Amino acid sequence: MIIDDQLLIERCRSGHPEAFGDLVTKYQRRLVRTLSSLLGNGHDALDVAQDAFLKAYLNLDSFRGDAAFYSWLFRIAWNGAATLRRKQRVRASASLDAIREQSGIEPDDISPTSDPTRALQTSEDQQLLRQALNELGEDYRTALILKEIEGLSYEEIATLTDCPIGTVRSRIHRARQELRAKLDRTLKAVER
Repeated sequence: MIIDDQLLIERCRSGHPEAFGDLVTKYQRRLVRTLSSLLGNGHDALDVAQDAFLKAYLNLDSFRGDAAFYSWLFRIAWNGAATLRRKQRVRASASLDAIREQSGIEPDDISPTSDPTRALQTSEDQQLLRQALNELGEDYRTALILKEIEGLSYEEIATLTDCPIGTVRSRIHRARQELRAKLDRTLKAVER
């Protein structure tokens, strides 16, 4: 654990809650960026990050220091993101079923990648990469983002995702292969 984090945690535990604000300032941007990549939506990422910081603050006494504070915080956020994705899938499924029943027609594509303004926000290459990442399976995407964007070690990823290290290595390897294949297909289609 980083010494600064340990000092801030001890200050917070000893009655100085403003010390937790320093932890928020230190890790908020990194956490929101990673959650945005995982969730594909900046607003959801902000909500999940805010909930994670609140839960971390309320449960700070349960932090044992076995891992880095950020790893512990990220695990809280990752669980929150998983819960949000489950709720969204249930809501989306129910909404689509209701639309089909009422109208008898299929609804328009409402996925984030169908938004035409998205191209204005990022370069074309970043958009293609993001789209290909979003097409990966959730386990593969999560492992790859944690490794390549967050720079976590295989051991840290195994701890965060509660998976054996061999599974983490396999997911990252397969994610890279799938991502490369998706990007190759996309680039070939664009060249035509």
